[in-house]
Amino acid sequence: MTKNKDFFQLVCEVTQQIPPGRVTSYGAIARFLGSPQSSRMVGWALNATKSGMPYIPAHRVVNRNGMLTGKKHFGTSSAMAQLLQNEGVKIEENQIQNFKNIFWDPSLELI
Repeated sequence: MTKNKDFFQLVCEVTQQIPPGRVTSYGAIARFLGSPQSSRMVGWALNATKSGMPYIPAHRVVNRNGMLTGKKHFGTSSAMAQLLQNEGVKIEENQIQNFKNIFWDPSLELI
């Protein structure tokens, strides 16, 4: 459990650095943390942050195709999309339209 807790904390630290109006993927975070097969665990870590402090902008993490696959964890089915749209992200049918242009890769952005 300690290993998972450490990984969860690292996921939160990376997610906190995603700028408003940008998004990344579960897999990009997992790769950055040296565990490329752990994208699902990234999702679990983000889901575990719902009631915690500090605020974690989990709405900025989507699947590798820009789909809002985590939307069911935001209270209402439209809350994740609304949070992203409030930051200027264009979404149609639960998919980010300019995904490649706003993709934030922690492996390139963080040193």
